[in-house]
Amino acid sequence: MLHDGSLLGGFLARVMEFFILDVFAEQPLAGNQLAIFLSLGALTTEQMQKLAREMNYSETTFIESKNPAKGYPVRIFTPSREVPFAGHPVVGTAYLIQKEIIRDNVGQVVLDLKCGPIAVDFSYQNKKADILWMHHPKLSLGQKLNAQQVSAALGLDISDVDSRFPVQEASTGFPFIIIPVKTLDSLRRISMRRDRYFELIENTDAKALLAFAPAAYSMENHMNVRVFAEYYGAVEDPATGSANGALAGYLSHYKYFGSEHVDVRVEQGTEIGRPSLLFLRAHRENTDISISVGGRVQMFARGTVEAEAGEITTASHG
Repeated sequence: MLHDGSLLGGFLARVMEFFILDVFAEQPLAGNQLAIFLSLGALTTEQMQKLAREMNYSETTFIESKNPAKGYPVRIFTPSREVPFAGHPVVGTAYLIQKEIIRDNVGQVVLDLKCGPIAVDFSYQNKKADILWMHHPKLSLGQKLNAQQVSAALGLDISDVDSRFPVQEASTGFPFIIIPVKTLDSLRRISMRRDRYFELIENTDAKALLAFAPAAYSMENHMNVRVFAEYYGAVEDPATGSANGALAGYLSHYKYFGSEHVDVRVEQGTEIGRPSLLFLRAHRENTDISISVGGRVQMFARGTVEAEAGEITTASHG
């Protein structure tokens, strides 16, 4: 990771700090890893895309300025494309801004993204950031999908899908296909059929799938979630704030727990050895649903990328 200039040489013109974080993680090297660069306006779109491809995390973010106007300007890239919004990059970047730029305990950090401003609220324990709460944009519900086709893409039987609720596209800035399944065993048995998956998403705005069950591996948690997004380069994601925000809105809209009020702990990533914990809140406010997704963040590594004569010469870690 960024050990030499073989791929990226020729465009960095100064020393640039970068950070690696574990987001929605309760322990090191769990959750969803995120790379953040203090680019501060020095890179072109093409250069940021190359760095995101080199880092090869599900997303890499770039902080474009230390001086917020509508908020701190941040851009988010997957290895293949720029995206307007994604959950764990927002939470992780807000944490980094508070820790490394503001360097003081603040109640809120606002990020100015392609989708618009997103606010992240901070809670603290022993003067250190604890749970961060990301406010989601307005929920949008899209088309309802054929449960048989979706279950085939997941390698499940139609009987595994909970027919009391629809399989439906939902978005709070990044669209997902929400799939209710009956049991944790059904969720465990998912084995993605790649051909069926790509057939399914040919005619959908959403290209990523979220399947959930009202059961969890840990007794203190309420739900288990699995997210599949090969279209974006992540066969299975360990922790997805944008997907869980869409899920929180879906749960509230359909009164999944018998009420429009949602306050649950969600596991994700256990099946792939990257256990994550997310906190979901949602409730009706007039005609809209207010949605927040919370989680913890840990700094894993930091370093610098040094450029000399147009080429990267060193990178430090830890």
